[in-house]
Amino acid sequence: MTIRPLHDRVVIRRSEEEATSAGGIVLPGSAAEKPNQGVVVAVGPGRVANNGEVIAPSVKEGDKVLFGQYAGTNTIKVDGEELLIMQESEIYGVLEA
Repeated sequence: MTIRPLHDRVVIRRSEEEATSAGGIVLPGSAAEKPNQGVVVAVGPGRVANNGEVIAPSVKEGDKVLFGQYAGTNTIKVDGEELLIMQESEIYGVLEA
């Protein structure tokens, strides 16, 4: 099953959580903070401006992005995988190599 977001929504796969701390201590899943970066899985067509024109999104599928800790409060499960849905404005930036 695939998902096609509407308007300026973006579907993101959150990056894997770190299992150990910087000092080498193994953290249980409940103690570890959820990572604030992920990979864009799907992008909507864009935001509709007041004049009716569609403004294309700045991100594309495959981009590695940074977002706030509480961004994307809408989580869904697609084929057993947990994904975030957020507006493009909740994304802080794109990580580039």
